[in-house]
Amino acid sequence: MKWSITTQERNALVESHLGCIWWTINKNRRLIAAADLDDDDVFQQLAVRMIRAIQNYDPDKGKNLEQHIFAQLQYEILNCKDAAKRYGLKGAPYGARDLVVSWEALADAGVQFAGGGT
Repeated sequence: MKWSITTQERNALVESHLGCIWWTINKNRRLIAAADLDDDDVFQQLAVRMIRAIQNYDPDKGKNLEQHIFAQLQYEILNCKDAAKRYGLKGAPYGARDLVVSWEALADAGVQFAGGGT
């Protein structure tokens, strides 16, 4: 059962746990650099993930809140790296995994293809 928490309580918990985001970024500094990710973009994605983690926290599952936050942040770091590496996009959003662009849309946008044609 998820816990009931007001927006004000959630926001206070987010503010009090912002250090978890910086700790996660510093712990994964090499991964972030290797994936050529911007710290601000990573921070933003981790902040959104932390908000969701606090909102969906279930105290009956045995973990304390901070353990739950760290686990969720670590998982999100892997998602940041995966989207950037897999698609070659810097700061690619989480949903970029399922992104599909047709050749016609690219041609209409004026993208030049290898071989010189449009």
